Amino acid sequence: GESGCGKSTLLFAIARLLLPPAGISGGSVLFKGQNLVGLTDKQLAVIRWRDLSVVMQSAMNALNPVTSIGAQFADAMRAHGVTSKAEIAERSAEVLRMVGIDPVHLKSYPHQLSGGMRQRSMIAMAMLFTPDLVIMDEPTSALDVVAQRSLMIQIKELQQQLGFAVIFVTHDMSLVSHFSDRLMVMYAGQIAELGATRQVFDAPLHPYSSGLMEAFPSIRGPRVPLTGIPGSPPDLARIPPGCRFAARCPQVLERCHSTTVPLYSVGGVQVRCLRHASAEVPGD
Repeated sequence: GESGCGKSTLLFAIARLLLPPAGISGGSVLFKGQNLVGLTDKQLAVIRWRDLSVVMQSAMNALNPVTSIGAQFADAMRAHGVTSKAEIAERSAEVLRMVGIDPVHLKSYPHQLSGGMRQRSMIAMAMLFTPDLVIMDEPTSALDVVAQRSLMIQIKELQQQLGFAVIFVTHDMSLVSHFSDRLMVMYAGQIAELGATRQVFDAPLHPYSSGLMEAFPSIRGPRVPLTGIPGSPPDLARIPPGCRFAARCPQVLERCHSTTVPLYSVGGVQVRCLRHASAEVPGD
C-alpha cells in the first residue's frame, strides 16, 4: 500500500509497540496460542526478542549511535537472562556471520558502518534468540537497488535456514513480487485484498490492487502504457461512509458510497469489494 495507508501502524500494533495516544481499540493479535493484546508489559518483555522480534525502518535511528554494535547485542541478551560473557560474545559473532558481516565489527559504532551493514546488524540482532516471527518495517528503504536485493536474498536464506516467519512491510512492488509468499494490500487503514502473492499479481480482484499493478512496469510481458490512480486517499480523520476507495474507483457502484464493505472470500483470496458480494463472507 501507499504511504499513510496504515502499514507501519498495523506492524506496531501486532508487536504491541504503539505509543500513546495510539492504541488498540478492538480485535486480537493471536501468536502461538496467545492473544498479545491482553498481555502485560512484563509478559510482552518475555516474548519480544525470544519469540518475536522487530527490525525497524531506519537502522541509523534504531541503533544507539554512542554504543558499539557488540554492546547493543550484549544489552539485548542480558535483558533475557544471558549473563555469560563468553556466550554473549560467541552468539553475537555467530549472528553477524549469518548476515555476512565480519565479527570484528562488533567493536564498531553505527556511524562507522555503511547503510547496508547497519541494516544487516539490525537483522542480526533480531536473530539473537532465533525467534519464530520477525517483523520488518521497510528494512530496505534507505538502501540502493543492489544492496536491497542482496539484503532480501540474505533474509530469504536465513528464513529457510532457521525456519522463522516474516511479516514484511513495504511499498516496493518488485520486492513483494520476488520475495513474498502471501500479500496483503492495504488502503486507507483497511485490508483491500489478501492472498497468495502470485495469485494477487496475476489476477487482482480489488480495483485498487488492479490500479497498483497497472502502475507497475512488467519486464516479462508486452510493453503497455502505465496508468495512475486518479485522486487521493481519504482523510482518515474524516472517513467517508461506504467503501473507502469509492471516490477513486473506476468500477464504482451507487451502493459503494453508503454500504459498509466486509471482506469476501473468492477462490482463496479475501477482497473488500461489493462486486464480489455474492461470495462467502469469512468469519472473524
